[in-house]
Amino acid sequence: MDNEQTATDEAQIARMREILRRQRETFTAELPVGAPIRKQRLQRAIDLVVSNKDRFAQALSADFGHRSATQSMVTDIMSTVKSLKHALKNVDRWMRPEKRKLDFPLALLGARAHVEYQPKGVIGVISPWNFPVYLTFAPLAQIFAAGNRAMVKPSEYTPRTAETMRELAAQYFPEHELAFVLGGPGVGKAFAGLAFDHLIFTGGTGIARHVLHAAADNLVPTTLELGGKSPVIVGESADLARTSERVAMGKMLNAGQICLAPDYLLVPKAKEASVVAALQQAVARLYPTLLANDDYTSVVDSRHRERLQGLIDDAKARGAEVIAVNPGNEDFAAASGNKMPLHIIRNTTPEMRVMREEIFGPILPIMTYNRTEEAIAHVNAGERPLALYYFGTDPDEERRVVERTVSGGVTLNDVIFHAMAEDLPFGGIGPSGMGSYHGFDGFKTFSHTKAVYRQPNLDLAGLAGLKPPYGEKTRKALKREIEG
Repeated sequence: MDNEQTATDEAQIARMREILRRQRETFTAELPVGAPIRKQRLQRAIDLVVSNKDRFAQALSADFGHRSATQSMVTDIMSTVKSLKHALKNVDRWMRPEKRKLDFPLALLGARAHVEYQPKGVIGVISPWNFPVYLTFAPLAQIFAAGNRAMVKPSEYTPRTAETMRELAAQYFPEHELAFVLGGPGVGKAFAGLAFDHLIFTGGTGIARHVLHAAADNLVPTTLELGGKSPVIVGESADLARTSERVAMGKMLNAGQICLAPDYLLVPKAKEASVVAALQQAVARLYPTLLANDDYTSVVDSRHRERLQGLIDDAKARGAEVIAVNPGNEDFAAASGNKMPLHIIRNTTPEMRVMREEIFGPILPIMTYNRTEEAIAHVNAGERPLALYYFGTDPDEERRVVERTVSGGVTLNDVIFHAMAEDLPFGGIGPSGMGSYHGFDGFKTFSHTKAVYRQPNLDLAGLAGLKPPYGEKTRKALKREIEG
């Protein structure tokens, strides 16, 4: 079996190298890539997703063991179409050259300068399993808008969805425009090492280190969209009922399997019990039952469920109080699938695994603080998160939190929403990511910003005293620029 898998991987690796060669060759032959071609590709991507939305929802549910069909329509279909339509609407404006200023007196003497956004060529996309359709096609929105071609390596953890995307892409796009490469870790490693013109990876920080090493061999510019422990700071002035409902919605969406999910809460010590009670009430309203509830998604597989259970067991062993929020009193132990209720963890301490590892599931630790500065210090003591969330109505406290913490992005008085705004850049910082995309920022990420300078017929170097033989004019120019 190992020999068969090795032979399969080698064949796939040879195939993707050939695809890259042909994509780059056809890209070069097509230059310049006009707006009509870019729009046509975006429209085909829209048609692909919209025409097959039910098929995608079915594949996603099969891969997860159960995934809410309505949730899939919101998170993977609607969000994807929104990104593609935003790019389609704005591509003409994004493509316009930008005039840039010149230092005195160049512009007065006829020199001109501008920036052109030129497509880079072939972009590699490594997409994850948690939102496999959205996190494949959302980058493609800006990749196509920027005039590029793309090769995609989707996650092997959602094989039915990956195969569906591969099959449909072949119907809507020739392979020299868009190609999908399927396979396991061996194929993924080789894919990351291809000489792309840009590579975007969405996934875990541990794998990202390997991806970055592989891309570095070919000096491939890389965008990393990772995760981390995104905190929620509950301010003294926060409305606890509203806060708890919004945190519960964000934490239980996709069963917490979201890079932007609220990872842990920082709450005023005197309000901890009230927050726990409000969270339990919010969950009961949103999900009166869980096991047979179509709205509630399963953990993707038994391996991830066991990992999450290990976090819970470790917290208990270290003295935590664990509250399973099970509004219908259902028997999860007897259930055959991988659904998990929300677990609230109290008496949390920093050495617990649940506070050292990204959770990526329905577990919500709570830590307490006495002063806002303590909460800020706790966030700053850890690795920089992908997102930070603040709830409260105190504008001074809000500014302190936003200005004195460093994170990829911030949503105030809710969670996750900053990533849904197409005109805001989305990305992390440090261990939570590198670079950003979405909207115009994504268009620029996947474009080469080419500087163009036009020199007039005048001898500007001579007039400025910048060409030999150097003399008095040169000394005056130096004095003016350095001392003036």
